[in-house]
Amino acid sequence: MPADPAFHASVMEMLVPLEGISSRSMFGGYGIFAGGNMFALVSGSALFFKVDDSNQARYDEAGSTPYGRMPYYRVPADVLEDHPRFLDWARTSIAVAQATPKKKR
Repeated sequence: MPADPAFHASVMEMLVPLEGISSRSMFGGYGIFAGGNMFALVSGSALFFKVDDSNQARYDEAGSTPYGRMPYYRVPADVLEDHPRFLDWARTSIAVAQATPKKKR
């Protein structure tokens, strides 16, 4: 689903306190990166953070849904509305992205 540019802009504004955050257009949405590692994506007007065994339970408990078969789960609305909590979840997903082995090209 094509990304909502206004939603993308608001997400990027919320991430300003974190350093080294960038985004780029990908497949009609946006990939969001920290230090070259993709930790989030925007599709439509939804934000998805990267998960692994260390943080997936919080998404499951919140009733979050995955983005297809990728290791990204939708950030719940209550987290989007709680900026300190949002930044905590973002930092955790950044750590997940940094710990994920990179594919060799």
